[in-house]
Amino acid sequence: MISVGFFEFSEKDEVMTKETKELLDDMHKRKIDMADTVFVINKDGYIGKSTESEIEYAKSR
Repeated sequence: MISVGFFEFSEKDEVMTKETKELLDDMHKRKIDMADTVFVINKDGYIGKSTESEIEYAKSR
């Protein structure tokens, strides 16, 4: 099982560097590559840009 990752940040007070964000985005895609099934936790109906990108990536695999 590959666990859920959660990294909270605010676009106003960004705490992640661009390089860190790219690293995390790539790591999430590698997790998708290893997965048989992907579950998206959609709290309060919100899907962010990164999650939307990951959903599209998963669909393409």
